Amino acid sequence: MAISSTQVVPDTSAIPQHVAIIMDGNGRWASKRLLPRTAGHAKGVQSVRRAVETCGRLGVKYLTLFAFSSENWRRPADEVSLLMRLFVQALEREVARLLEQGVRLHVVGDLSAFEPRLQDLISQAQAKTAHNDTLHLTVCANYGGRWDILQATRNMLLARPELAQNPAAIDEEALAAHLSMAWAPEPDLFIRTGGEQRISNFLIWQLAYAELFFTECYWPDFGERELLAAFEWYRTRERRFGRTSAQVHGVQGR
Repeated sequence: MAISSTQVVPDTSAIPQHVAIIMDGNGRWASKRLLPRTAGHAKGVQSVRRAVETCGRLGVKYLTLFAFSSENWRRPADEVSLLMRLFVQALEREVARLLEQGVRLHVVGDLSAFEPRLQDLISQAQAKTAHNDTLHLTVCANYGGRWDILQATRNMLLARPELAQNPAAIDEEALAAHLSMAWAPEPDLFIRTGGEQRISNFLIWQLAYAELFFTECYWPDFGERELLAAFEWYRTRERRFGRTSAQVHGVQGR
């Protein structure tokens, strides 16, 4: 299990080890071109492919993408249906590419809401790529940060029922072990495309010390150049984790 950044100062490097992205702006990209919103989602799949390839080449170890939130069920039925079809198509078409690139696929969220065929494809894709370790690609689907904390709390109490009678014994480590991404380090860099500046119930626990990068660029237009610009901005950040600037430079100087 990865250690919390509020408990231990993690190692940092010029290239973020873990990048988390909210892929926003697909619908607005399409509307500006007088296309149906669904065309933007289809175009956005190409940007996912570019992000995976670029991160793998640059040495990023973990890439986490917010594909479908628990709140996205509120969208028009035809748009939700299209998103589900795109998910199925991506799983059918992209697994071979992931295998070639050494990418391991993880899908996290409340998958019980998806139709059985999609659940089966997810399970098969995760099993086929389970031996890969070049890049861990996590797709958050029917996911919400509050849901994640709630399910972690429930699972913690199921695993350790004695904690219900001794809440003082509950610490970060006990709860974090049951989060949906307990196996991964916390994100170093969070990116949101599309111009909005909020985290929208994404990785609430895990983003505690992430650097937050917002761009006006819509996700279908987000390519290698835009990702490199985000990495360049990340390199200018001084990651203190509660320390003073002098302490940070002292640590780096030893």
